[in-house]
Amino acid sequence: MPVLTRLVPSPLVVDIRAGALDDLGVVLADQRISASGRIAVAVSGGSGAALRERLEPQLPGADWYSVAGGSLDAAVLLADQMRSGHYDAVVGLGGGKIIDAAKYAAARVGLPMVAVATNLAHDGLCSPVSTLDNDAGRGSYGVPSPIGLIADLDVIRQAPGRFVAAGIGDVISNISACADWELSKRVTGEQVDGLAVAMARSAGELLLRHPGTIADDALLIALAESLVLSGISMNITGSTRPSSGGCHEISHALDILYPTRSAQHGEQVGLGAAFATYLRGDLELSGEMAGVLRRHGLPVTADQIGFGDDEFVAAVHYAPQTRPGRFTILEHLDLDPSAIRDAYTDYVKHVSSCS
Repeated sequence: MPVLTRLVPSPLVVDIRAGALDDLGVVLADQRISASGRIAVAVSGGSGAALRERLEPQLPGADWYSVAGGSLDAAVLLADQMRSGHYDAVVGLGGGKIIDAAKYAAARVGLPMVAVATNLAHDGLCSPVSTLDNDAGRGSYGVPSPIGLIADLDVIRQAPGRFVAAGIGDVISNISACADWELSKRVTGEQVDGLAVAMARSAGELLLRHPGTIADDALLIALAESLVLSGISMNITGSTRPSSGGCHEISHALDILYPTRSAQHGEQVGLGAAFATYLRGDLELSGEMAGVLRRHGLPVTADQIGFGDDEFVAAVHYAPQTRPGRFTILEHLDLDPSAIRDAYTDYVKHVSSCS
């Protein structure tokens, strides 16, 4: 009887622990990512550059490239600079913007990419997507996912707490995204990948139930591992579907409508997830999400990230336009601005009563 198997794209190495950066060179060589040591290292002007002095002795064959932010232009420039280097791999060292730029540049030149995270703000660390600023605001670009992820807890602890907490909002939003996907299956017949849902939702549930704070290594490890699972779930499906539903549509709308005022991605999608869950009628889960977000200092209402009620209502109404063809609770209900306002008013009362 034939044995049917499924190949799951996943990183060759995942190293999440205190002191992981001390073994960066050894890990890259031992995993045969770069036995020759010819590596291009993309760093930001902030956390990545600060680590260069520490890491250069480990990587004597590396060339270092400073990347000016997470824009499409910066990523294209990085790719052009690396073309003649004859490298084995690219290392993206820094926060989410630099890692996204390095993923895109590595894809353009056909090299594997290793993400070395200095914070845990969102699930782009291990996903097959680069989110980059462009002339139209911001775009998402399909790329190969990183071949490795290294997160040194000693470095992560030095990141601003707001950035680390934002990752919790991004992971918890998986629960809402998976519920939207399953809603689409019931209403439109869209196929759902059960393995991707299992991984993405398990990651979200882990963070939803975890009793720790971002000061605890146990929570940081759980968050980093959950971000990896989220990324693999997207690899399995070949899209962002298991981690992006109405929650992300709302966030994308805030980015588009108010590009100079948008907050951290994880902050916006966490709020979007709690509201979308309320719209689906799961009041208990919505209140539970809001409670966990609040405990980690994340926003649960629009005013907490600087948006008025009218602005948030406009963003929710605009949100379905950000992902044409994607079916979520927002498309299902198809609420007009007046109905959205009423629902949001009731949501605010609900989550306030859960505090």
